[in-house]
Amino acid sequence: MAAGGVVWVTFPKQNLIPPPRKRLGPKLRTGVPLISSTAVRAYSEEKVHEVVLKQAALVKQQRPNEGCKDWDLLNEAYERCGEVCAEYAKTFYLGTLLMTSERRRAIWAIYVWCRRTDELVDGPNASHITPRALDTWEKRLDNIFQGRPYDLFDAALSHTVSNYALGIQPFKDMIEGMRLDLLKTRYNNFDELYLYCYYVAGTVGLMSVPVMGIASESKASIETVYSAALALGIANQLTNILRDVGEDGRRGRIYLPQDELASAGISEDEIFRGQVSDKWKIFMKNQIKRARMYFDEAEKGVAELKEASRWPVWASLLLYRQILDVIEENDYNNFTKRAYVGKGKKFASLPLAYGRAIMGTSKFF
Repeated sequence: MAAGGVVWVTFPKQNLIPPPRKRLGPKLRTGVPLISSTAVRAYSEEKVHEVVLKQAALVKQQRPNEGCKDWDLLNEAYERCGEVCAEYAKTFYLGTLLMTSERRRAIWAIYVWCRRTDELVDGPNASHITPRALDTWEKRLDNIFQGRPYDLFDAALSHTVSNYALGIQPFKDMIEGMRLDLLKTRYNNFDELYLYCYYVAGTVGLMSVPVMGIASESKASIETVYSAALALGIANQLTNILRDVGEDGRRGRIYLPQDELASAGISEDEIFRGQVSDKWKIFMKNQIKRARMYFDEAEKGVAELKEASRWPVWASLLLYRQILDVIEENDYNNFTKRAYVGKGKKFASLPLAYGRAIMGTSKFF
């Protein structure tokens, strides 16, 4: 499943990751314990909330400006990151152009690392990726945070984390999401799915807030802004899941809550056959409603960001919300009809996003 959020739009035409070096890594965790749904919910939400609190606390700390000082190398590294972002996330890239040079370059560096991480399990070499390869990638992440980059892309991120209050945990959690993609093809309930969505997409919001910056006039708590950023990642990933039901089914994967499917009387065979029944439509309406609830929650935090950083976030939010609209327009056939937002609608969303960014409120229209 392609990870969702502002940093996943299409798959690259070429692999950005050099072959991993072999090493002996720690044993892989085998998944969520078999406990009740209520207990899992407490476990999942509390676990994520702890990360939110820790990341929010980092914002109050002044980071030393360390790392690579070879400005020619860094400029080339950031330019390469910008090129990748421009090619594979065009709408978001245009939004970043309103940000200050320093902030947009940092966002590009985060984008590229997230994209490369996602490629490990969804890219052209995905069939060769093992848990040990992910262990190697995590060790490489440790080196980035310690100022020992492996290549140009790593150098850009290493410089970024030396300048902003970026904690390593969201990055490690994203890699954990990739481990889940190697192991799990079903999720028993929404509580399990929520944790997965946090790993592969909610983490992006936590990575981005320190770079985006919180407006000086904001009266919201830092925790509230981080929680809204998390909600946007969850909303985007849920939207990805609903859009890609048919594609994932053809790969033998179902990212929909198993207990909710059972309650709706929908079998796996019906999903694999792409049967758009009345019960499927009712089921999809409920799934779309949940995703929109997370988008609503995310809107509360966008206005709290620095003005120059709001546009790309609004552009992403509006674009992904439109995917849900297209699923409805396709009469909930997400098996054979891909919910695609055309270029016209994408570019039309830019001035709307800009209007919201300038007004600094989710109540612009």
